[in-house]
Amino acid sequence: MKNIFENTEIAFALKSDSELERAFFLFRMIANEPLVRIGTMMTNFAIKVQLPVEGLIRSTVFDHFCGGVNEDDCMSVVEKNYSKGVCSVLDYSVEAKEDEEQFDAALEKTLKILEFVKEKDSMPFAVFKPSGFGRFELYEKRGAGETFTDEEQAEWDRVVARYEKVCSKTQEMEVRLLIDAEESWMQHAADTLVERLMSKYNVKKPYIYSTLQMYRRDRMEYLREQHGKARDGGYYLGYKLVRGAYLEKENDRAERMGYPTPICASKEETDANFNGAVAYILDNLKEISLFAGTHNEVSSRIIVEGLAEKGLANDDQNIWFGQLYGMSDHISFNLSALGYNVAKYLPFGPVRDVMPYLIRRAEENTSVAGQTNRELELIRREKARRKM
Repeated sequence: MKNIFENTEIAFALKSDSELERAFFLFRMIANEPLVRIGTMMTNFAIKVQLPVEGLIRSTVFDHFCGGVNEDDCMSVVEKNYSKGVCSVLDYSVEAKEDEEQFDAALEKTLKILEFVKEKDSMPFAVFKPSGFGRFELYEKRGAGETFTDEEQAEWDRVVARYEKVCSKTQEMEVRLLIDAEESWMQHAADTLVERLMSKYNVKKPYIYSTLQMYRRDRMEYLREQHGKARDGGYYLGYKLVRGAYLEKENDRAERMGYPTPICASKEETDANFNGAVAYILDNLKEISLFAGTHNEVSSRIIVEGLAEKGLANDDQNIWFGQLYGMSDHISFNLSALGYNVAKYLPFGPVRDVMPYLIRRAEENTSVAGQTNRELELIRREKARRKM
């Protein structure tokens, strides 16, 4: 099969020359690990002491990786992407909040986005993070089977009520909802809750999608186990597959606390795990729907070839590809041009509140040198093409 991701004219059709130069500059910076470390420290310090750096951040890294500061701010990006057939998933990327007011605000954001999903073909999914609806430590304690105080039980009941409200509305509106995954030591509680909600709300169709981080060694077994439960219970499964976003944190904690790391021993093992889950879902598409969150060309081709081998349409609604806004445009826009279902995760939120997300993005890209170099290579090629 020819490489379908090489057309840079399609990949960067929406980028002006100045936006292409900015992307080239940012990925060159991200490729430099010491520079990322220094930049992260300086940015955190500047925000902590309230230096006026928001304008600089907004015009560079924020505008490249984020859709805007609020939902309405994102709409021009959403429509621009959709002009090339690429959909958007609005992702309220405010992290590390700890109070009930913030959790209720995240709930209201998600409910509002569900309205957009109902109205706009350009927005096929809503999404939220478990820690957006409740304290991380509460999930951790619940997952470990520790006894809650009365106050903690009331707090957990409010978390469950937020999930129920969103999932109930998702089913009522007949739209789709992605629920992200986080660190393993809080994920068990989130998984248990989402499993119950899928069994309750996915009876007619897979409205609710959970997320599997395939750098975890146990996720393939978990997928098979959940499939068996869904078959027995008569409901559908929806899964977003990703490789995983907390590798260093997972390994560091395991070493520090003296337990075996839950993470695969190598990138090759993670790739095999991810591609194995893709193959399993493709073999069971009548019962499991897939949102493939991947920037990996090999994995993307496996899905493309799998659809062709099974005689399925490129735009089969049980299969979606997803990439982060500002990254892997050569995958997103080339797949869309061939008629596949593609959605960009479009983070948004106040600049200062979204900085933890942006810093994580920079650190992840730094740790995957091949991917960053691929971005630079393609941008160089497009710059050369435009000068011809």
